[in-house]
Amino acid sequence: MLQSDALPAAAQFFSRQAVEISPQRLARIFGNTAIDSRNTCQPLDWYLQPHDFAERNGLYLQHAEELLQQAADAALDDAGLQASDIDIIVTISSTGIATPSLDALLLERMPFRRDVQRLPVFGLGCAGGVQGLGRAAALAQGQPGAKVLLLVVELCSLTLRHGDRSKSNIIATALFGDGAAAAVISTDGTGPAVTAWGEHTWPDTLDVMGWDAGNDGLKVIFSRDIPLLIEEDFRGALDEFLNRHDLTRQQINHFVAHPGGAKVLDALEVVFDLPPGGLIPSREVMRRHGNMSAVTVLFVLQELRRAGLKQDQRLLLTSMGPGFTAAFALMETS
Repeated sequence: MLQSDALPAAAQFFSRQAVEISPQRLARIFGNTAIDSRNTCQPLDWYLQPHDFAERNGLYLQHAEELLQQAADAALDDAGLQASDIDIIVTISSTGIATPSLDALLLERMPFRRDVQRLPVFGLGCAGGVQGLGRAAALAQGQPGAKVLLLVVELCSLTLRHGDRSKSNIIATALFGDGAAAAVISTDGTGPAVTAWGEHTWPDTLDVMGWDAGNDGLKVIFSRDIPLLIEEDFRGALDEFLNRHDLTRQQINHFVAHPGGAKVLDALEVVFDLPPGGLIPSREVMRRHGNMSAVTVLFVLQELRRAGLKQDQRLLLTSMGPGFTAAFALMETS
């Protein structure tokens, strides 16, 4: 979906909702995202009509299964493995409800072993890609030789709510997209090594980001102060994490940042001591795909891998999610 097509559709949508926002202001919001296109699991016209939570969650189950199978097939092919080689599946998603969980549904579509261990995780939001990588690495480290498949899928577009006149809903309409990603982690694996992971949750910040569950589904919550929180508080949490591993920011070769939005990336570039626009892979992924919540940082990592990573490079993956929590992961090439 092109952003140039989404803007007039959004104007029509909010006009029907009696939202008092001028066409000029809406165009400014869409333009400020620096997004050219996004993926959505439904055609654009579908979003202009009201749909109850049952219908939207049914579509979540359908599309999440399909996207996860595609992502899993690609990751297994990249690793030279079969589904039957996988010992553990870690599945990250926060944009729908699945019980049985998505990994159980996937067992009916792919030839995983019936003794595969499953760990579905809900509620991490945008931090889920980095936190999921850390959880998968911990499981691989705890069971040397085990092959862990990390699956991440988010269908943010299905959470668009009719009747929600909040600024958060307006911004979400301009920012979020859908996607899935997967990776295989093992102590016997090749490729970049996950060497450390961690997180920091700030006190009294539960209202900064998350969902507000209502009769018509999940309402997005994110504070306008997130860029300010990053500028003021993120550096300390980051340096504390790096210090635990005898590192400094200056020793990081690549900052793999979740592109939560243009202002978020602006703030992170200040924290990382990068020039404006320095988070090039993050900005490029956001330009082409928008914010896919937990999925996005793995797209940024893949962008770097495709560009070619040199030997003996150190990568820092970062993201932020409900809690309010910053997630970190260190990777090294060898």
